[in-house]
Amino acid sequence: MTFRLLSVHAHPDDESSKGAATLARYAAEGVDVLVATCTGGERGDVLNPALDTPETWADLPAIRRREVAAAAEILGVRQRFLGLPDSGLPPEGEPLPDGCFAALPLSVAAAPLVALIREFRPHVVITYDKTGGYPHPDHIRTHEVTLEAFTAAADPTRYPGCGPPWRPQKLYYQATLSRAWFQALHDATLAAGLESSMAEVLNELPPDKVPVTTRIRCESYFATRDRALLAHATQVNPAHPFFAHSREIERQIWPYEDYHLAHPTPSPTPEEDLFTGVTP
Repeated sequence: MTFRLLSVHAHPDDESSKGAATLARYAAEGVDVLVATCTGGERGDVLNPALDTPETWADLPAIRRREVAAAAEILGVRQRFLGLPDSGLPPEGEPLPDGCFAALPLSVAAAPLVALIREFRPHVVITYDKTGGYPHPDHIRTHEVTLEAFTAAADPTRYPGCGPPWRPQKLYYQATLSRAWFQALHDATLAAGLESSMAEVLNELPPDKVPVTTRIRCESYFATRDRALLAHATQVNPAHPFFAHSREIERQIWPYEDYHLAHPTPSPTPEEDLFTGVTP
């Protein structure tokens, strides 16, 4: 039997910056991995100064589709857009754009994901915790929508017309790129006598809020993760501190990606496999 894994994200590039090595590992092991991208990222920024040009801005939605297609191929996974409008990141105090993903009624925003879960029939679903990982309205909405769809997809009385019911067995929240991860990389880099670029990131990060229940060994796929992330050329500044640390140090001190098991209730024993306890 082939296990199926669904990873739900807000925008193109999120699948490559959060848990990408895990996806690549499971895909290489024969798991059917699908990335669901809620929005097209059409209201996003261009974070690579070399590509911040009028030509890029004029074609940004199409460029971001090409970038995520390239990243998915590198990771060895499939990817599907859910077709919901990007909310952008309005300045504090300004309203969300009319009709955007974060402003839609929950039942409207969740319907495409309910339909996808019933079609794909995943055993395991991954998304963000209630904070969204960071306070972008689309990330918070992705959590809300995934939680709704995870439960509703199993109920034949809900979302009629979205296909026959399916009940995924496990739901995980991302716990990657944690403060603990940045601190460990920073300390190990300094201990090796090297200069660390992590200090400026640590100054901005709040304490970790999501307890880690599950650690997936995937150090063999860190290079794949990096290539997938760099495929999102408009969204990634190659000069970002993330790319400055030694990958050899990372493989030695933090050879895994972290998750929190949200459903069912985790056991006291830490997990090393997202499919622990999953039955056909």
